[in-house]
Amino acid sequence: MCGIAGFVGVGGKEDIVRMNLAQASRGPDADGVWCDQEQGIYLGHRRLSILDIKGGAQPMWTNDGALGIVFNGEIYNHAELREELKKIGQVFISDHSDTEVLLLGYRVWGESLTERLNGMWAFVVIDRKNQRLFCSRDRFGKKPFYYTRQSDLFAFASELTALTAHSAIQPTISRLALKKYFAYGYIPAPHCIYQNIHKLPAGHSLRFDLNTGQLDVKQYWDFIIEPFETIPPDPEKVWGEELRDLLGKAVKRRLISDVPIGTFLSGGIDSSAVSAFATRELGEGKLNTFSIGFDEASFDESEYANTVARHLKTNHHLEWFSLENAKSLLPEIARRLDEPMGDSSLLPTYLLCEYARKHVTVALGGDGADELFAGYDPFRALKWARLYDDWIPKPVHQAIRLIFARLPVSHRNMSLDFKIKRTLRGLSYAPCYWSPVWMAALDPDELGELFQESIDLEEVYAEAIAQWEACPQDNLIDKTLQFYTKLYLQDDILTKVDRASMMNSLEVRAPFLDIELVDFIRRIPAEYKYRNGETKYLLKRALENVLPQDILYRPKKGFGVPIGKWLQKGEIYIADQDVQVSFNQAFMKSAVHKHQTQEKDHRALLWNMFIFNSFNSACH
Repeated sequence: MCGIAGFVGVGGKEDIVRMNLAQASRGPDADGVWCDQEQGIYLGHRRLSILDIKGGAQPMWTNDGALGIVFNGEIYNHAELREELKKIGQVFISDHSDTEVLLLGYRVWGESLTERLNGMWAFVVIDRKNQRLFCSRDRFGKKPFYYTRQSDLFAFASELTALTAHSAIQPTISRLALKKYFAYGYIPAPHCIYQNIHKLPAGHSLRFDLNTGQLDVKQYWDFIIEPFETIPPDPEKVWGEELRDLLGKAVKRRLISDVPIGTFLSGGIDSSAVSAFATRELGEGKLNTFSIGFDEASFDESEYANTVARHLKTNHHLEWFSLENAKSLLPEIARRLDEPMGDSSLLPTYLLCEYARKHVTVALGGDGADELFAGYDPFRALKWARLYDDWIPKPVHQAIRLIFARLPVSHRNMSLDFKIKRTLRGLSYAPCYWSPVWMAALDPDELGELFQESIDLEEVYAEAIAQWEACPQDNLIDKTLQFYTKLYLQDDILTKVDRASMMNSLEVRAPFLDIELVDFIRRIPAEYKYRNGETKYLLKRALENVLPQDILYRPKKGFGVPIGKWLQKGEIYIADQDVQVSFNQAFMKSAVHKHQTQEKDHRALLWNMFIFNSFNSACH
C-alpha cells in the first residue's frame, strides 16, 4: 500500500515534494520523485513496503525509459502474469515486484492490462512514446484516486490533502457535493467535496494526452447481476462447494507478503470465514488475529471473537477500550480525514487498525460480503416495505409516521425505534429512493431546511437512481444489492477502511472482493442470498462445516460507537458552521436541542456536521 501523486503543467519540484509529503502515512518506508522540467511532468510516490522490499522502488521505469509507473495497491495474480510475460520475451529486473508486472504488462497488453488483474490498485503509467498518461482504479475502488483538470494543469493524488498541496490548486467547497454528503452520509464518485476535483470511479481508467491535454475517462468493468439460468439439483451443496473453493483461493492469494500478516476478527461471519481459511493455509497456532472490545455491552463483540479464535486456535490479540477514551481520539481522527464521511464506525475501525499495526503490516478483513450476499438489515424490510407501499395510502402513512415519531428515543446500537422510524422515513418516497433515504443523515425535506432551498431529489440522488435503473433484474433484493455494491461499498465502506488503515500505515486486503469470487457470486440468484428473513443464506450454508453454528446464526451487531448518547450529553461539540456554506443556523440549533432533550434522534445529522466542521477547520 502506498501513496501516489503527480501533475502535468504549471508547478515545480517543490510542488511534487509537498504533495508527496502530505500523504506520508500512506508510505512511511520510502519516497521518490521524478521530474521532467522541460515537459512539465512530475511524479511522486510514498512506499509502504510489502512485496520485493529491495526491488520495488518507485517511480519505476523500463530499461529503455519509455514507460514509467507510480502504483498504489497489490496485484494478487502478479506471479502468474510474470510467468506469462516471461514466456513472450519480457525480461524482469526485480525478483518478484508486482509493480514491474504492471509496467511490462502495459508494454505488452496496453490498456487491456486491467482486464487481466486480480487485486486492488490505483496506478499511473507514463507512456513517453505515445505521449500520454494512463491511469486506472480497481474494480471496486479499494484504492483512491483524485484528479483535477484546470486550464494549464492536470494533477492526481491518492489523497485530497496531497492534491490540494499543489500551489496552483485553490479548493472551494462544492455545494452539490455537500448536499450529497448529508443525503448519503458520504460523497459518491465521481463527485468530491471540492469543485472541479473528481474521484476516478471504480472500474474506470483515464487517459491524458500530453500533447493536446485531452482527457478521456472510460469504464473497463462493471458489476452486473446476471443470475444463473439453470439451478442445479442441490444448489446449496453445489454452489456451497464452489463458494468455499473460491473463497479459500482468494484468501490464499492475499496471504502473500514479505512482511508480517494477520486477520481482523470481529466474531461475525465474514471475518471469521476469512480467518478460518487463513488458518487452513498457515496451520493452527500460526495466524495472528485482532479484535477490539468496548466496555458497553451493546457495542461489544469481543466474546464472539474469542469464541472463533479458540475454535480456530489462532494467536488472538484483543485490546479493550473505554468508550470514553476512544471518544477522546475523535478530533484528531476527524482532522486527518481526507474528505468528510459520516460513517461513525470510522472510530472503531481506526482503533482496530492502530492496534493491529503494532504487530503486523498487512491484515485481511471481511469487507464486501454484506454487500454481495444481502447481509444488512434493510434487506429484511424489503418484502414488508413493498406490501406497505402498495396498500397504505400516503395520508395514512403520514399519520403512522407521526404516531411512531412519539416512540421514546433510544441510543442503543440499532435500537427498535431507530429501525422503525428510519423505515417509515424511506417509505415516504418511491422505491428507488428507499436505500439512500433509509441511510441518510436526515429526511430530504429536512435537507432542504438545512440548505435553505428547495432540494431536487433526482439531482441529489442521481447515483442511486442510476444504479436502480441499471440493475437488469426487477426484484427488490437485486436492485438493493446493486445500490450497496456499487455505491455504499465503494464510497463508504472501502473509503473508511482505506483512510483508517492508511492513517496507521497498515495495508488491509479484502478476499471477498476477489474478481473470480465476485464473478461467481453475482450469478447466484437473489433467493439464495436472502431467504425467508435470513440474510447471507448461501454463505451461511456453505460455512456450516467451517464455523460454529452459534457464530453463523447469531444476530448481526455491526461495528459502532454510541454517538447518539455522546451527542445527547453534549460530549461532542458541534461548532458554529462556516458562514460561507450558508447552513440554516436556526435549524441546526433546533436539531441540537431536540436531540439533547431526546425529542428526536438527530445523531446522524449532528455527527455528519461534526465531521464536516472538523474537516473544514483543518483545511483552513
